[in-house]
Amino acid sequence: MHRLSFTSARPGHRRVAAATLVVAFAACLIGGTVPRVRADVPTRADIEAYQSVSLPTDPAAVVAVVGQSPILLGEIKPKVDARIDDVLKKANQHVPEEQIHFARVQMTRGLLAQTIQSRMMRESFLLDQVGTQAADKRREADETMQAKARQMFFETEMPELMEQYDVKTARDLDAKLREKGTSLPVRQREFIDAMLGHLFIRTKVDKDPSVSLAEILRYYQSHKEDYQHKARARWEQLTVRFDRFPSRKEAYDAIWEMGREAFFGGSMRAVAKEKSQEPFASTGGVHDWTNQGSLASDVLDEQIFSLPADAMSQIIEDQEGYHIIRVLEREAAGMTPLAEVQDDIRGIIRDRKIAEAQKEVLKSVQQKVPVWSLFPDDVAGARPLPDAMVAAANRSASGAPSSNPPRSR
Repeated sequence: MHRLSFTSARPGHRRVAAATLVVAFAACLIGGTVPRVRADVPTRADIEAYQSVSLPTDPAAVVAVVGQSPILLGEIKPKVDARIDDVLKKANQHVPEEQIHFARVQMTRGLLAQTIQSRMMRESFLLDQVGTQAADKRREADETMQAKARQMFFETEMPELMEQYDVKTARDLDAKLREKGTSLPVRQREFIDAMLGHLFIRTKVDKDPSVSLAEILRYYQSHKEDYQHKARARWEQLTVRFDRFPSRKEAYDAIWEMGREAFFGGSMRAVAKEKSQEPFASTGGVHDWTNQGSLASDVLDEQIFSLPADAMSQIIEDQEGYHIIRVLEREAAGMTPLAEVQDDIRGIIRDRKIAEAQKEVLKSVQQKVPVWSLFPDDVAGARPLPDAMVAAANRSASGAPSSNPPRSR
């Protein structure tokens, strides 16, 4: 981790607060297409490089255009501001402005990349529906799809949100959401984008691709180490702990009595529930499949894997106390048969095929839907956002006539 130096009477305090801030911001960004954010304290060069990066402040500012859909700063900035405020309150110390700016830019970039990907999927779904039809047909199709998705939002998502935030009205829900850096309209828009994007993926990706036995066998043979297992056993156990008795003789008398009661009564589990002093006593002293060598007690480990199965042991002593065990089942070390794991392997291969298919869909989306962004390096194939396009998007958002962004890349 890099150390930062600041000209301050208490530089150590600033370093701690700055580290807390940046690590917290890094943790709040998730994977996918979000650019990787440093989880350690940034270097002086990192921080200074970001000081030259200026962000717009007007919520109506266009920060990206996806196809014909602009993304406004107001869709992202409230979430960033809310997170910054939350972390600053928890830090309870002065945090240098340069550190805050660094985190603000990183979060803005990450959330913008997420929003662009979601909007790209929505645009792809729309293009699939209308193809090269005229602009009025496109708007009509877009409005129809949005209306259906909006209806689903109010029928499914909104009731869950109201229950989550324990509110009864839409006004109260909106107020709660704004405290978290979002709002009801923003959540609705995000739901619509996600819904349409999901529909697009569903039409392009087979959610249940076929997996042949030959594929399963190849995977099994190439991952043999994953299916090797140590010797393992299941057993019942009665225990008395030395620290629960005044003397070892009294502890021995107690385990002897427990063993006699289990032997003649025929139920170690009943005795364990009533009198045993080990962690599994409440479930009858039954220990499920456990690998050889994984027990803290070497004495018990050796006995469990050497005593005859289905017979009560003699009294066993280790450093913790006295024990009586009965091995229920035991398996030698070896390789798990294919028949036992083929369903798991089929699931692994199916998930892998789905993931690969989704990657191919994303590649086709990047080729089909043009993207202009304030941070083009964060999205594959994106172009820098030109001033003319920002002006056109602003005019379009305000209702003034404007030409559409170019459709070709």
